[in-house]
Amino acid sequence: MPQIRIMIVDDSLVVRKVLSTVLSRDPDLIMAGWAGNGRHALSKLQSLRPDIILLDIEMPEMNGLEALPEIRKALPKTPIIIFSTLTEWGAQATLDALELGATDYVTKPSNQDMAAAADSIDRDLIPKIKALCRFPSGDPVLPPGAAKPIGKISHPKIQLHPTSTRFTRLGIVAIGVSTGGPEALAKLLPTIPAQFPLPVVIAQHMPPIFTSLLANRLSAKCSLPVRECKTGDLIEPGCIWIAPGDYHMVVQEDGGRIHLRTNQGPRENFCRPSVDVLFRSVAEVYGSAALGIILTGMGQDGLKGCEALSAAGAAIIVQDEASSVVWGMPGFVARAGLAEKIMPLNQIGAEISHRVTGQSLVEARP
Repeated sequence: MPQIRIMIVDDSLVVRKVLSTVLSRDPDLIMAGWAGNGRHALSKLQSLRPDIILLDIEMPEMNGLEALPEIRKALPKTPIIIFSTLTEWGAQATLDALELGATDYVTKPSNQDMAAAADSIDRDLIPKIKALCRFPSGDPVLPPGAAKPIGKISHPKIQLHPTSTRFTRLGIVAIGVSTGGPEALAKLLPTIPAQFPLPVVIAQHMPPIFTSLLANRLSAKCSLPVRECKTGDLIEPGCIWIAPGDYHMVVQEDGGRIHLRTNQGPRENFCRPSVDVLFRSVAEVYGSAALGIILTGMGQDGLKGCEALSAAGAAIIVQDEASSVVWGMPGFVARAGLAEKIMPLNQIGAEISHRVTGQSLVEARP
């Protein structure tokens, strides 16, 4: 298979050297070139034609946020990974970048230890590069909103889980999401109407600080309030909770009332928060009265949780491949035969509303 051509855009010579050294060790990757700022990068795009761009935010002359819209005009389908810092400013800038068209992000190592930096690149960055540039089958990962290639066969061996003929009154909607999640949630959650009668709980793979800022941004766009979960929160209809970064979130029944709890138990699937942890708790408390949703994301977090939901009689919907940034998490659930429906992102909100209210989203609005 052809090597993945990487362009590094960063004003730090040290960062460029470390990235180039570590990435070049992988036989699937090759350095297409580098630029020291956004303006320099724009002048090189057509000659380098990278398969993926690693873009710093803080740079002189033209920073990453200024360069992003221009890069998107020139290369609308090329994945762009943002480098961010674990600070409030870095988190805000990263969310701004995702809204401007960045595909994903990685956080920079918090220290200057080159060995630790190399480990971080191996662990966090290289898998994302490979996932965003092509599927395991060899098909390219499409950017959000990109059309599915004509003539592509969509997983003919996948078997959908049979739809239950027994009516179950739903009590909760649980969503698991990772890579591409902020944009997916920004499209899905505003479609949920203000009179929605159920709570919604979300496990989105993100570090601390990021999740609280994401909740605030989503809340400003949605008819329902969106909050970062705090342990002890009482589950209420018509509210959306996001698991805090570096904490698992679970639902727990106590004295006839259902609360949210957080903990820093072991990571599952290298993740905390973990979709599996949340979904298992939802299956235990709500059983068949839960609706599980798996959106775009790398890896297989959520698979075991969906197994627990399915065993409890709950329905599961997954986002389809064409509208996913990475069809990892939803793909694993679909291939396991656990999904009742595989749907484009822009149809999932209406499906949720229909299952909960018995009417279409348009009909549900005043």
